[in-house]
Amino acid sequence: MVVAGSVSGVCTPFLGIWSWNETQLLGLQTFSPCLLNAAVTWFPSIYLWVISPFYFLYLRYNNKGYIRMSRLFKTKMVLGFTLILLCFSNIIFTLWKIKEGTPQASEFLISPTVWFITTILAVFLIHSERQKGIRSSGVLFIYWLLCFLSMVATVSVTVYQHQQGGFPEDTFYHLITYFYSALIGAQFVLSFLADQLPFFSEILHDSNPCPESGASLPSKATFWWFSRLVWQGYRKPLELDDLWSLGKENSSEEIISQLEREWKKICNETQCTKQEVRFERGEEKRVDPTFPSETEAFLQRHQNFRLPLLKAIWKVFNITFLLGTLSLIICDIFRFAIPKILSFFLEFISDPEAPAWKGYFYAVLLFLSACLQTLFEQRHMYVVMVLELRLRTAVMGLVYRKVLALSSAMRKTAAVGEIINLVSVDVQRLMDAVLYLNGLWLPVVWMTLCFTFLWQLVGPSALTAIAVFVILLLLNFIITKKRGHFQEEQMLHKDHRARLTDSILRNMKIIKLHGWEEIFMEKILSIRRGELQALKNSGFLFTVSLVSFHLSTFLVALVMFAVHALTDEKHILDAEKAFVALTIINILNRAQAFLPFSINTIFQAWISLGRLAAFLQLEEVKPRAINKSPIGEECISVQDGTFAWSQESSPCLQRINLAVPRGSLVAVIGSVGSGKSSLLSALLGELSKLEGYVNIKGSVAYVPQEAWIQNASVKENVCFGQSLDIPWLDRVLEACALHRDLASFPAGIHTEIGEQGINLSGGQKQRLSLARAVYKKASVYLLDDPLAALDVHVGQHIFDRVIGPGGLLQGMVDHIIVMANGAVAESGSYQELLQRNGPFADFLSQSEQEEANHSQEMKLSEVKKSYRPISESGASAGKTDSFMEDSHEKGSTTLQSQAEATRMAGQLTEGDKVQYGRVNATLYLAYLRAAGTWICLSVVFIFLCQQVVSFSRGYWLSLWADDPIVNGTQQHTGLRVGIFGLLGCFQAIGRFGSIAVVLVGGVRASQQLFQGLLHDVARSPMIFFEQTPIGNLLNRFCKETDAMDAVIPDKFKSVLGFLFGLLEVILVIVVTTPLAAVVVLPLMALYIGLQNLYIASSCQLKRLESASRSPIYSHISETFQGSAVIRAFQAQDQFIVQNDSRIDEHQRASFPRLVADRWLATNMELLGNILIFTAAFFAVFSKPHLSPGIVGFSVSVALQVTEILHWLVRSWTDLENNIVCVERMRDYIKTPKEAPWTLPHNGISHTWPAMGQIEFRGYSLRYRPELALALRNLTLKIHPREKVGIVGRTGAGKSSLTISLLRLIEAAEGGIWIDGVNISQVGLHTLRSKISIIPQDPILFPGSVRMNLDLLDEHSDDEIWRALEMVQLKSFILGLPGQLQYECSDQGDNLSVGQKQLLCLARALLRKTKILFLDEATAAVDPQNDLQIQAILRDQFSDCTVLTIAHRLHTVMDCSRILVMDNGVVAEFGTPPQLLAQRGLFYRLAEESGLI
Repeated sequence: MVVAGSVSGVCTPFLGIWSWNETQLLGLQTFSPCLLNAAVTWFPSIYLWVISPFYFLYLRYNNKGYIRMSRLFKTKMVLGFTLILLCFSNIIFTLWKIKEGTPQASEFLISPTVWFITTILAVFLIHSERQKGIRSSGVLFIYWLLCFLSMVATVSVTVYQHQQGGFPEDTFYHLITYFYSALIGAQFVLSFLADQLPFFSEILHDSNPCPESGASLPSKATFWWFSRLVWQGYRKPLELDDLWSLGKENSSEEIISQLEREWKKICNETQCTKQEVRFERGEEKRVDPTFPSETEAFLQRHQNFRLPLLKAIWKVFNITFLLGTLSLIICDIFRFAIPKILSFFLEFISDPEAPAWKGYFYAVLLFLSACLQTLFEQRHMYVVMVLELRLRTAVMGLVYRKVLALSSAMRKTAAVGEIINLVSVDVQRLMDAVLYLNGLWLPVVWMTLCFTFLWQLVGPSALTAIAVFVILLLLNFIITKKRGHFQEEQMLHKDHRARLTDSILRNMKIIKLHGWEEIFMEKILSIRRGELQALKNSGFLFTVSLVSFHLSTFLVALVMFAVHALTDEKHILDAEKAFVALTIINILNRAQAFLPFSINTIFQAWISLGRLAAFLQLEEVKPRAINKSPIGEECISVQDGTFAWSQESSPCLQRINLAVPRGSLVAVIGSVGSGKSSLLSALLGELSKLEGYVNIKGSVAYVPQEAWIQNASVKENVCFGQSLDIPWLDRVLEACALHRDLASFPAGIHTEIGEQGINLSGGQKQRLSLARAVYKKASVYLLDDPLAALDVHVGQHIFDRVIGPGGLLQGMVDHIIVMANGAVAESGSYQELLQRNGPFADFLSQSEQEEANHSQEMKLSEVKKSYRPISESGASAGKTDSFMEDSHEKGSTTLQSQAEATRMAGQLTEGDKVQYGRVNATLYLAYLRAAGTWICLSVVFIFLCQQVVSFSRGYWLSLWADDPIVNGTQQHTGLRVGIFGLLGCFQAIGRFGSIAVVLVGGVRASQQLFQGLLHDVARSPMIFFEQTPIGNLLNRFCKETDAMDAVIPDKFKSVLGFLFGLLEVILVIVVTTPLAAVVVLPLMALYIGLQNLYIASSCQLKRLESASRSPIYSHISETFQGSAVIRAFQAQDQFIVQNDSRIDEHQRASFPRLVADRWLATNMELLGNILIFTAAFFAVFSKPHLSPGIVGFSVSVALQVTEILHWLVRSWTDLENNIVCVERMRDYIKTPKEAPWTLPHNGISHTWPAMGQIEFRGYSLRYRPELALALRNLTLKIHPREKVGIVGRTGAGKSSLTISLLRLIEAAEGGIWIDGVNISQVGLHTLRSKISIIPQDPILFPGSVRMNLDLLDEHSDDEIWRALEMVQLKSFILGLPGQLQYECSDQGDNLSVGQKQLLCLARALLRKTKILFLDEATAAVDPQNDLQIQAILRDQFSDCTVLTIAHRLHTVMDCSRILVMDNGVVAEFGTPPQLLAQRGLFYRLAEESGLI
């Protein structure tokens, strides 16, 4: 379009661009028509023609659907065609003028023609975008923006020409100009809007899609598309349903698969899966011939596994990272343009003759440069943070898949707590590194440019800045290296603490039964003290590093100005040199601070990357080790099999030859530690196959010796991801004797089971585990001691209905394998083995001896007690189908009636609670109170002092710059230098003091809050642990604690520093130019408004994010414990889907939170840029009254406001989001607590109880308020030193007696008296320390054998060895590396179940209390050891009261009296002969057991 005007003829090429001899309003100079025509026509046109080919190519390969002709599209097209007509009219009019003989300049014809063609292209693009589903075009937005800016310049010049010369004769050109400008403006406004959704778009099927996809370019640049969610969060607390659906590009399915593919590809190339890496425990490596050592390195120093993982990550995410880096480079272009513009501005201020228009022009340039810097920097932050989220998703998914594939040997060396640390702490550090990765090279570029600019300002004096910087850099490299040692030490403590915490939380019932809470609390706090000491040492070094770099601005300025001013008197330090140099030094300081911080972050990430890579390359199970060939008659075939726990350990099974025909049931028997469970593990592929051949035909179902139960409903546990078949499910539940239990559950099959089946008895867990296997309808069933935890009659029922010839599996014991020392001692049929008179005959003689001593229980009971059945289902499909038809009516009726029960009644565990509303001020007060009042007051005072000194230093420099020049020199230069240096030193001291005090306060607060959390959790009753998922607690003890340690103190320090810095900026601007207060005050109101608007949503998003994290940890923990079962059932894909869905839910909360940060930062920085413009504008306006030094001081300080606001907002946001950790650490303060552990004045002697008399008086017990009584009105008396057996059917209330006697749950009515003392008047630890218990599930803690036997360190080694000898474990322990110092793994997984049970017996022998509780303590040991243990108990506890809960009656037939429980009441109580004579319930139980 041509500029309207009276100029005709040909433009002279020598005509100047600027008309310097003309002065316009406010000093604005006019442009020549040629320049305007070129700018208006060519700049936008060249842009569109250059980018169009690439954009058309993009549209061709990115079809997002088809958009109907909306009103917006029609309006754009109408405006476009109108523009085309105007251009065409202009061309016709020009040609007509030429034809009429009126001379016209060539550009009056060329410009409309170019506009005509370009507008046609723009209209065609609008149409093409609609066809390809582009709702808002960034390409056209930039085009219309360039056109709009060009037309603004055109109209400005035209209006001025009108004012100068009146309305010209060329009316047509002027009307065309105005019409064209109006249409361009309208198109520009419309480009801010987005069109409707296209057809065939995936978003149409999304109930709540992310609005970013349809946002316009300015909305994306300023994150205005997020404003709706901010308003929604401000009006009401956000909930998970309010959050957008996760885009496909951010979903787990998309991201994890990419990284997994690249990782496997690289591992296959480097053969890294063949290398074995083990966890680092911080102790010397031990070699165990059977199991991998607990202390082998998790991160091998001499093997670098990081590079393959880093390479895989780079291949997946490199494009996104490079795009973010490009935005950062463009941002830096504008960052370095600002000092140059400031230099021109101060030159203008120093020149009293300069026209005012220059000042306003420079002020606008400063504003625009700052705004563009903000937009590109925030775009970089957004891209990188989205990349961080994707990286977290990918790595967490990779770790989870590794957990599923981890070999048994490696799983024994790992711990859940360490894996939780990997996916929380280490993954977070890897995420942090992404943001700071460019900090390794970009600061070097900054420094180079800064030194170049400084050389231009002060000449060779700039070299001193290089010297200062190099010295500080070397100092910080030394500090960083030293810090690395402390950080490694801290991570070792953190891993150790996480591992122990996880073990404690999982075994809290055992800990409470023994009253060990304080002991384990002290163990954790001891580790915690070492962790915090390492943190404090690292923090102090980091403080020195930070102060040195904050001091670098002052040191560089001091040395450079001093050298410049003192080396030559003619060197003048004016405002331009001083404050432009300070602006450049501030950039240099940022580079200097950014570099070591980046190095530190990258170093931490490098350590975490190594830990992650080491874990990802741990040994996996080899699925190809077990063949699945359908050829052959045998369903299981093993030929010359030799197996070991790992490739490097010695074999645990040797020369195994096994052939199991279809339809048979094989019993594997042997003593404790003979290799029975190992044989099943070998068949499952859980052991490393060193030699031989293994083949299994068909699918496999597995029942482990220790039942693994999911935190899910009964139905979900049994079905285990398979489709629901109601008749078959009912049949399985009946066969596994679960119908009676389901009838007592609140919601039947929909009742939720707690983590690890915490709300089930041992027998219920085992039957549920068996039901899961039976429901699968597998070809091969591997059952590891499935009847050990069951009552005799229940075991007989299951054998008959499930395992035996008439059961669902239709197996018959026709083959027996005898294991001894990891080999098959002999095998054959029952008669064959008897005739050989070998190990099997010896085994039977031991059983017969026990039967003789106990009046002969059923003949097969001991065989079933010690065998590991390997059965193959022989049920025909036809028979199964017919049975299902017969049972369909019954099954559907039963289960449908259960389904109608309310599911809420069956809910046990509670999800992580989400608080609502803004962060309460009480959280800050709680944190500050934990840090210490005097520390808080000291911090504020020191920060205030150092900021006052900072202001004084800047003001002193402005006075120095304004010193008059006399004879080419400035006076008092030495004084100026000295005071300037002294003020800088004071500021450095204040900065160090403030940061150090914040660090000390943060460590103190972290210790106090962690100790409070630990105390609150330990003091909680057992119902708390049944209802609270482990992941919720681990989240607080790991992730939230890490935030308390590192994030919150750092953010407090940053917020205070930047807040005082912002106050200094505002003070300087207002004092320098009082008129600026008119703008500053509304800006402050807007700041506060935006902040308040944002905080409500941000805090709630943080809460949702934290709450959604706990299920991930719980699921990882659950999967780790049951990985062998999951692999046996081939359910890996099912669990991967569950994990991915949990990660996606977490990402749904994380993504809006990061957008919220960017929304606030962008808009607040844009407001901050207005503050820069205000300072510059009013400086120009008040130029006659201001000195250059004061203006330089004001504007240079104002230029820092964008960065100050950026970091203030970021720090304040992070503080607000992370202070929620204090809320979550204090969540359990008000939860119900147990009775006091100790009572100081209860008058009880330390020798109590002296006799061991127990009396129940009208005692009743209920587990939860909404449930029925579990024990009802018990009244009975147990005499001193009496041996009482407790029997009854499943659910009769036997285990409830243990809970009541040890007060795990308080009485609902009545009470219990021991030696005449009401136990409710005794401290819990006093009571529990006086009663020994041997639980049904043997539990060991991570630590030495000695620690597990004698936690209080009360006994000598001789006493411990004597106890081990009594339980037949002395020779075994002597053979272990380290003997008593041998490290037990978590749960004691490197020992067999029988060995763990014997250690628990030894523990009870050492305690030697007057009351002993046995809960089927010998269920997992062989008959010979059972006899010896019973003899030991009779001998060692002859003067004690012994209560024995028995699943098998023969173990209590020699008791003084027997207590028979039924439905929570005492059914019978008397001597065995009396009860048998009564022919009551005990008689029926004895009859079912074959004793009569």
